[in-house]
Amino acid sequence: MDKLSNADITTRLAATPGWTREDDAITRTFTLPGFPAALVFAAAVGQLAEKQDHHPDILIKYRDVILTLSTHDAGGLTAKDFDLAGAINAIAS
Repeated sequence: MDKLSNADITTRLAATPGWTREDDAITRTFTLPGFPAALVFAAAVGQLAEKQDHHPDILIKYRDVILTLSTHDAGGLTAKDFDLAGAINAIAS
C-alpha cells in the first residue's frame, strides 16, 4: 500500500473527526466512563483491527484509550489507517 501525500492526509484528517496527526501517524484519545468500559472498548477496537488486518498501538490509562495508527511497512500513513480510524469512530459513537 502506498503512503499518502501530505495533501491527501490533510483531506482525510478533515473527514475523520477527533484524530490528529503526529509525524507519520494519526492518534486519538477516547475517554470512557471507567476502566472496565475502557477495556471493553479496546477489545472492540482489537476485533476491528483483526478484521481489517491492520493493528493500532493501544494504550489504556485508566479510562482513557489512546490509539495510534500508522502503516509501518509503508513507512507512514496510508488509506488503511484512515479506514480503520473511521471504523473506530463508528463504534465509539
